[in-house]
Amino acid sequence: MGTWRPTSRRLPACLATGPGVPTSRDGEALALSAAESRVEVEVEPRAWEPDARRGEDGSVALCAIQRHWEYMCNHNKDKTKILGDQNVDPTCEDSDNKFDFSVMSYNILSQDLLEDNSHLYRHCRRPVLHWSFRFPNILKEIKHFDADVLCLQEVQEDHYGAEIRPSLESLGYHCEYKMRTGRKPDGCAICFKHSKFALLSVNPVEFYRRDVPLLDRDNVGLVLLLQPKIPSAASPVICVANTHLLYNPRRGDIKLTQLAMLLAEISSVAHQKDGSFCPIVMCGDFNSVPGSPLYSFIKEGKLNYEGLAIGKVSGQEQSSRGQRILSIPIWPPNLGISQNCVYEVQQLPKVEKTDSDLTQTELDKTEVLVTTEKLSSNLQHHFSLSSVYSHYFPDTGIPEVTTCHSRSAITVDYIFYSAEKEDVAEQPGSEVALVGGLKLLARLSLLTEQDLWTVNGLPNENNSSDHLPLLAKFRLEL
Repeated sequence: MGTWRPTSRRLPACLATGPGVPTSRDGEALALSAAESRVEVEVEPRAWEPDARRGEDGSVALCAIQRHWEYMCNHNKDKTKILGDQNVDPTCEDSDNKFDFSVMSYNILSQDLLEDNSHLYRHCRRPVLHWSFRFPNILKEIKHFDADVLCLQEVQEDHYGAEIRPSLESLGYHCEYKMRTGRKPDGCAICFKHSKFALLSVNPVEFYRRDVPLLDRDNVGLVLLLQPKIPSAASPVICVANTHLLYNPRRGDIKLTQLAMLLAEISSVAHQKDGSFCPIVMCGDFNSVPGSPLYSFIKEGKLNYEGLAIGKVSGQEQSSRGQRILSIPIWPPNLGISQNCVYEVQQLPKVEKTDSDLTQTELDKTEVLVTTEKLSSNLQHHFSLSSVYSHYFPDTGIPEVTTCHSRSAITVDYIFYSAEKEDVAEQPGSEVALVGGLKLLARLSLLTEQDLWTVNGLPNENNSSDHLPLLAKFRLEL
């Protein structure tokens, strides 16, 4: 899962040399032009089907990646059944007392960032990197999968206003957008189907804080509260969050603080009158790998970071030599967020005695309590979150990847969700979970690094970001 530098790549069966196919100096076949390599996709919900197109000169264009739906029936991921549309397990069928919805998380690769980091795309043919080629492909994917909720990252502001938002609105989506702070050209968007949800609140989160020197980066998050449009007296709500955390592998302190800020906003938005939280879906590019301390904190609800090297937080780099240890606490008190990742309520203390009336023993006790709280190295959050994806293929143990370019092929994108209580009863931290649960019905399969290099990595003729879209179907029991 470390850095990968391509030397030679196997070609898929549907990529071949023909009389008019250009080749590299070592004879490797190159893909055809953008116009010739477009793939028509049948609107069929089971998969993003491969297709090959033969040119007049007998050459064959690059095929699309095959992905299929994995149905999570009976809550048992270990016995996942991959079913065709004609053979759906009965436990995944509709019933009268449920609300089903689908969520896509997709880092669509800002054009400005692509051009500023061109060294990551040396393996790509130039035409496939143009926005005029990429956007129609991205929109085609979105149309094909037809998710009820879209969580998009690296949404460039000028493209959002001119093309992305109008196109999605024409497909029946309502769009909310939060641009990164500073002079950064992109941001995060959450778009949802008018027919499925009503918007209750929009809550942007800026991770830049002028009064906190640690927080000098321009990343953002966005949290929406949505109400399903169903004839139900219960009127359930769902909290959907989207973010793109800092990339820098050596600034785990900033990443954890940004995550804590997002969790605090989610806690505020999702909190219900009875003290519980409504169901939560948290999507994004977290720039952290599976099994890393940051990832484990999200899933387990707690993290003791004492002695943890700052560069080990996200797991993106293997070596922590020469790196400093995380400070305790990571962020200063004036951020206003507790070690439980909730907003601290500023309360005036009940003063029954003045300081001069306190005995020395009482003063000592007060000092000890304050010192203990300030020096705690334990982070905690009160959500029971599961990952839609398993991150490794069960039969082989080979890692799934969500992003693949010239430098690396790893998982950094996730869809986390509030699992039903019976699914998380054995998980650490579940004793403090007060979260309404979602049932994961299905997920769109991911791929291995080898799979992606058979189609020349990402982006390519059919997949126009350096990330794959993640897609999940959920059920909310009413």
